[in-house]
Amino acid sequence: MSNDRRIPSLTPCAGRCSTVFGDHVCRGCRRFNHEVIQWNTYTVEQRMAVWKRLDAQLDQILVPMLPLADLRHVEGFILSKRVRVMDSASKGRKLYHALKICEKNKNFAADSGLGIQPSQVKPVWDEFERRVLALAKASYDFAWLRADRMSQNLLPLVEEH
Repeated sequence: MSNDRRIPSLTPCAGRCSTVFGDHVCRGCRRFNHEVIQWNTYTVEQRMAVWKRLDAQLDQILVPMLPLADLRHVEGFILSKRVRVMDSASKGRKLYHALKICEKNKNFAADSGLGIQPSQVKPVWDEFERRVLALAKASYDFAWLRADRMSQNLLPLVEEH
């Protein structure tokens, strides 16, 4: 039996879903409402597509926000806290998990590898949440507009036949 007790996360859920309150984008995991609802029906490929989009958002926001982060140190830190991450988790995803741990206890900041002081945890977390939610909402709006535009273009074709 392996001493490694980590298992791949089955869902990006952060345990604070806001889609139940009508949000189109969950404030916790930043999945679209239909992705939250349909997650258990998704194929592996569909789930991986969602994971990749979410990881890309974390990379886009967190990597520049934490330029002094030491990824190897961060990986060891989240491993020591028994955080479950998939092998394919991006740098941003790993930084996110470390920052989330520190957000709950800022005294872990010095040991996290994030390159920030305890006094910086709350402001960094708040700014991260603001930016990543704005990016997730923009992604949703873009997907919705694109789908709407496609339906407008396809509808006349269907009506012709």
